[in-house]
Amino acid sequence: MELRLILINLLVKLGLAAALAAALVRSVEFKALLYREQRLLRDRVYLVFWLVISEWIGKALAAGVWKFGATPSPIVGDLSLETAILLGALAGRFAGIIGGALLALPAVFTGAWLTLPLYVVIGFVSGQLREFAPNHEEIWKFSPFNYLSLLRWIRRAEPRPRVADWQMMFLLSIVVLRFVQLEASRFMPGYVPEPRWVEALIYATSVTVIVIELKIWNGVRLQIKLEEQERLLLQARMLALQNQINPHFLFNTLNSVSSLVRVAPDTAREMIIKLATILRRLLHSSDAFVPLQDEIDFIDNYLDIEVVRFGRDKLRVVKELDPASLDVMVPSMLLQPLVENSIKHGLSSKIEGGSIYLRSQIAKDHLNIEVEDDGVGMASVQLLERPTGLGQGGIGIANVAERLKVLYGDTARMTIDSHNGSGTLVRLRLPILPNDVTTVPAGIYDERSSTRR
Repeated sequence: MELRLILINLLVKLGLAAALAAALVRSVEFKALLYREQRLLRDRVYLVFWLVISEWIGKALAAGVWKFGATPSPIVGDLSLETAILLGALAGRFAGIIGGALLALPAVFTGAWLTLPLYVVIGFVSGQLREFAPNHEEIWKFSPFNYLSLLRWIRRAEPRPRVADWQMMFLLSIVVLRFVQLEASRFMPGYVPEPRWVEALIYATSVTVIVIELKIWNGVRLQIKLEEQERLLLQARMLALQNQINPHFLFNTLNSVSSLVRVAPDTAREMIIKLATILRRLLHSSDAFVPLQDEIDFIDNYLDIEVVRFGRDKLRVVKELDPASLDVMVPSMLLQPLVENSIKHGLSSKIEGGSIYLRSQIAKDHLNIEVEDDGVGMASVQLLERPTGLGQGGIGIANVAERLKVLYGDTARMTIDSHNGSGTLVRLRLPILPNDVTTVPAGIYDERSSTRR
């Protein structure tokens, strides 16, 4: 074969490996398999299926036709050996053996029976290498720069390689397995001898193919890990924000109960029951989003306690809720801090008491919620797009603003309209989320794509 044609075929093989690896990571299922290091038997079978099918497709694309009738040539897009090695290294001996057997089937159908035991052994050896790895992250760190440590590794006077030399062992194993495959091909039908320099290029190509696929897949793994860490950080941040809310009304309620135990035991018992209902939800609910109806029910229990504390003639609650809005998903514990702020800063200092108004309405693709009181108001009007500079709004409003920023990014809006002596109106404008948010941990909502990211 001409030198130019040989080099072109080897370059095609590298490009084909990169294209197939990039195509595979477009699948959500395959990305999940890559990220999951501890795989069940079903996961390993799926991984074998993905890689074997992709190798068959690549072989067909390289040959130009679906033809399994000829013994694969190392320079015509055949990725069988590299795929068998990757299966064993990524998923263990079982996946390596099963994948190797399946990858050998096209050659077996043409009479190259030696290919079957050969590829089974290749899968087993690469799977055994996975067991020897000090940790599975070493596999993803495999790099062509290991060539630079070859001489240093040979010069070491040690009875066995150190843990840091596992990648060197992996590199040598790839070369040895390719050597065994080339020698075995001499006894198969249709064998065409290649010059030694071509065989040297084939060794280098096999190593490079494995490196290319590992690097492409590892890039996706790292992206998934970063997203997972971001999700966990958001969850921790949300829990911290929610934990700031609970003590405010809890201690006030306990103080009220203690003062009512002797003078009004029935009322104290009723408050304890209401408080138990509230705490049960706080302790057992881990959802970032709940239906608005659940929030209203929670507020009802909270306000029942506050009514007892302030007196039924001093605290009135008026609800103007659009029935269609009650099924919309909203952040958990969203309204309680706003209602508490109205009572604490707006109504508690008024001798005659006052009213709290709760309103909700759907407007196009947004949910509008209002919490209003006719209390003493605040010193100035404040527009809250960020949880900073809240002034007299209190930690409750700051908390709500921060949670909206964490959960929705810039797609939610919170405004405060307040003047001295005329009460305070808090408006929330929330995007309507997809129906599956109850099953997804807290994250950031992107209004343009209607998905969490």
